[in-house]
Amino acid sequence: MKPFLNKVLPHPILTLVLWGVWLLLNNTIGAGHIVLGLILAIFIPWLTSGFWPEKVRIQSPLTLLKFLGVVLWDILVANMAVAKLILGRNKDLNPGFFYIDLDIETPLGISLLANTISLTPGTVSCDLTEDRKRLLVHALHIEDIPATIKEIKARYEAPLKKVFVAC
Repeated sequence: MKPFLNKVLPHPILTLVLWGVWLLLNNTIGAGHIVLGLILAIFIPWLTSGFWPEKVRIQSPLTLLKFLGVVLWDILVANMAVAKLILGRNKDLNPGFFYIDLDIETPLGISLLANTISLTPGTVSCDLTEDRKRLLVHALHIEDIPATIKEIKARYEAPLKKVFVAC
């Protein structure tokens, strides 16, 4: 039964996310949209499963929820900090580039880490080395590069590494 289910729903979490996004974008829970959204949510992952480099399994859903809470909070706090920096004197800014040595190895985990960094105002991930071991980051204002790297690794990379494992 399980091999059949894996063929029909190769990425069950993606199926749920697509279905939820469909309903949110249509702003309705009408029967037609529920059925159409479910059909699309099943067939899109099924049709694209050959393009996915790896099968991803979420090892710790609770850690993922905590991570999402941390990211949302950090986005809120960073918006206020960046607004203060931008409205202040520009000569006080100390922009810079730095590399983060990555411990996370899954492509999805690396992608989510890079996107999380870019979503947080004041920082943007710029490049990933070919060996996927280092991520180049630009910060609008940076006072202590080692402390910033340590914070990114603890707040973002560690939970992602715990959550996403390759199958």
